[in-house]
Amino acid sequence: MTGQFDSSLPSTSADVEERWQARYRAARTSLPQWAELAPDRCLYVSNATGVFEVYAWDRATGVHRQVTDRTEGTRHAVVDPTGEWVWWFDDTDGDEFGRWRRQPFAGGPDEDATPGLDAAYPSGLAFGRSDTVAVGRTTDAGSTVHLCRPARQPVTIYAHQESAGVVDVSRDESLVAVSHSEHCDSRHPALRAVRPDGTVVADLWDGPGKGLHGLGFAPLVGDTRLLALHERRDRPLPLIWDLATGDQHEIDVDLPGEVYADWYADGRALLVLHQHRARGELYRYDLDSGRLSALPTPTGSVLAATARPEGEVEFLWSSAAQPPVVRSAAGETVLVPPGDPAPPSVPVEDLDVEGPAGKVHALLSRPEGVAPPYPGIFLVHGGPTAHDADAFHPDEAAWVDAGFAVVRVNYRGSDGYGTAWRDALQGRVGLTELEDIAAVRDHGVRSGLLDADRLVLSGASWGGYLTLLGVGTQPDAWSLGIAVVPVADYVAAYDDEMEGLRAFDRSLFGGSPDQVPERYRESSPITYVDDVRVPLLVLAGANDPRCPVRQIDNYLAKLSHRGHPHEVYRYDAGHGSLVVEERIRQTAVQLDFARRHLADRTGPSG
Repeated sequence: MTGQFDSSLPSTSADVEERWQARYRAARTSLPQWAELAPDRCLYVSNATGVFEVYAWDRATGVHRQVTDRTEGTRHAVVDPTGEWVWWFDDTDGDEFGRWRRQPFAGGPDEDATPGLDAAYPSGLAFGRSDTVAVGRTTDAGSTVHLCRPARQPVTIYAHQESAGVVDVSRDESLVAVSHSEHCDSRHPALRAVRPDGTVVADLWDGPGKGLHGLGFAPLVGDTRLLALHERRDRPLPLIWDLATGDQHEIDVDLPGEVYADWYADGRALLVLHQHRARGELYRYDLDSGRLSALPTPTGSVLAATARPEGEVEFLWSSAAQPPVVRSAAGETVLVPPGDPAPPSVPVEDLDVEGPAGKVHALLSRPEGVAPPYPGIFLVHGGPTAHDADAFHPDEAAWVDAGFAVVRVNYRGSDGYGTAWRDALQGRVGLTELEDIAAVRDHGVRSGLLDADRLVLSGASWGGYLTLLGVGTQPDAWSLGIAVVPVADYVAAYDDEMEGLRAFDRSLFGGSPDQVPERYRESSPITYVDDVRVPLLVLAGANDPRCPVRQIDNYLAKLSHRGHPHEVYRYDAGHGSLVVEERIRQTAVQLDFARRHLADRTGPSG
């Protein structure tokens, strides 16, 4: 059968439905960012109204004010260093193509923040201390960086056909750092520093397969040090590049796993976020002494962190069992959203499974009150350069409430396990990741943990892509497939997606579909569509620039042609929705699909 869902909610157990929906509806916030010269003026994103929007918070007065109010919600916003302006990105129905607007921090009408620049995909935004703003843009013609100043026409200081973007502007506005891939590898970028007239000051590239990821200039006027992450030792580590002297200071952080870093406001220390085996913790690294000091962080995931001017560290934390909270290293709660908190979920367990290329780390969430073997769902993360962590997710918790064991696999291609692990998918894109997922699946079945007859493969974005590829290349391994905003026809996706993602694909595959057609054919789900044996549910966003809807329709047409059972849910937004009730509808549709199609399967949990 084939079908189109309407927007009504399927019926389910009232108490379970109320609990999982309450997790979505509970108000939550991002980590507040603060204005560099007016740190009491902060900005955050919250779903307090049922739609994710931007809020201004004056910590001196305690006043919170909603800045944006759009039907489709608003995701990207920045407060300028003076604290006078809130910049936010205005796209159309989630298509990510638009322009920057700004509004006074205290309130007032919006205005075009970059007059003279046409709409584009955003590619970085950075402020100097006074009135200079560097704006990165990407279109089908390539990437550009512009300097914008009040009452002046924008000045183009960088342009190239390959992917590029703004990193930062030095505090005295004499230098602009740009990340670029002129060497045709956007996954391993290089760095360039230019003057406000576009004159090149310095270049830094570590060669093929070794990226330099710019983080920001030291927060002091006249300081020419640029903080970055290098990949010279098989994992990202901090590097300070002094553009005045050319000196490069590699910082040896003696910790397993991977790190991210940011400046303390005095420029004498770094705030280090350490990620290892799906958990995060914070450290202070003193640049003078080289001392690394642990900061109090509970077990779980640090989703974002900042060191405020007085040295106090604030961070957004959660675990799989506990919803996100903004707290300080001193143990205080910094920002409490209105209303009741989200109901908790269950903690995760670690699984280490022998895979084709070494140990594969996975996370398991068990349903309460149910004995194994469990019906299971493999929720495959996107990216692919991302990783699943011990963090709170309403969708995962909803499946646990419904009696499923949830398995999340940090397959080859995931970050957090070294650059060799992250880059191992090159050459056999998609198929490499699925080998690791299959190893965890087989381990779960052999150990009696999972019921082989009730296993769902699911994911969004890259996870949706792996879902469609998996049910085609591993047709006997799965009972159902649920693909959310997937890549389904890779060649058509390449033709329609934003230019930045085309550059990513060329880097990943070693060329375009015209240059290496066999690699795209081997890794495209549509190649294996006739081998799919299990029912499929596909969710697609009408305005998605990352996984465009035409290539999904190509795949669905082939399913329809062979009369294969599948169902489709379409929604009017982009690569996901910022509307809470829409997220609830999508989760309800997925739960209902799984219940209906697994209802005739026997097992201990019924």
